Amino acid sequence: MRPYDFAVARDVPDAVHRTASAGTAYLAGGTTLVDLMKLGVMTPAHVVDINRLPLRGVYADAFGLHIGALERMSDVAAHPLVQYYPVVAQALMGASPQLRNMATIGGNLLQRTRCGYFRDTNTPCNKRQPGTGCPARTGENRGHAILGTSESCVATHASDLAVALVALDARLALYGGHGPRAVPLAGFYRLPGSTPHIENHLLPGELISGVLVPPLPWARRSTYLMLRDRRSYGFALASAAVAVDLVGGIIRDVRVAAGGVATVPWRLPAVEYALRGRPLRQDVVESAARRAVDGARPLSQNRFKIALVQRAIVRALMSLGGTDG
Repeated sequence: MRPYDFAVARDVPDAVHRTASAGTAYLAGGTTLVDLMKLGVMTPAHVVDINRLPLRGVYADAFGLHIGALERMSDVAAHPLVQYYPVVAQALMGASPQLRNMATIGGNLLQRTRCGYFRDTNTPCNKRQPGTGCPARTGENRGHAILGTSESCVATHASDLAVALVALDARLALYGGHGPRAVPLAGFYRLPGSTPHIENHLLPGELISGVLVPPLPWARRSTYLMLRDRRSYGFALASAAVAVDLVGGIIRDVRVAAGGVATVPWRLPAVEYALRGRPLRQDVVESAARRAVDGARPLSQNRFKIALVQRAIVRALMSLGGTDG
């Protein structure tokens, strides 16, 4: 690990001021930053500890569910208000207990990809060093993306929570040098295109201050299904975040997003459109789920993800049948 300066932010404006210049990183739970600093993937000259900032709390009002960016994953997953959104609580349970007790909500949404080429400084990687290439395209790519890819990058997005929140139309509260602003989470992440090293629309020095999940009473009928190689410390090969408004066995409204298969959290409006007004029945759901892989570009080792993500969506949706809510 390279030497760096360390400071503790007194308040939010102080944190923003300290990180306005290049080469500075925020430290919250540290579960991503510290790992990548040890590997030499991230080499900030200045690290600013933001754990004393008042970016905490979980509460609900007329605008929806508010979650502070510095809340720990385990605390949020167990919070009574979050139980009204099972898809969110379940998406927070993928990591090990140790990580969930340390990692913050804001940090989870900003975690970097688990692509082995990105994390190995001895190999080229456009996301780490622009212009060096993407060896995953022709190399080890079983866990990589089939949707939203480019010639420059095929790395999957790592956050399960982001998939659940995108399905629920969540918004991010941000704070930077120009004050606060709010953005839809679905538009926050950037597709890799030719600039995979630019992963989101954060401005220099800006930080996530919180998350707002809009009111959605029927989100009680929701779930997050993750398919992975192992239950402990395994990342999704494919996942599905779904919520269904079911009346008389008919899908009045629905939200569907997929993870583990795309370079960003992947909302599936075509699947939703194919389901609205139809019965929650196996054949209907299977037909709609085929739309999930429109535009997919599988690689040499991950073609299986086409069927896997469709099955994840079907299994998740069918698990929400039964008595109407």
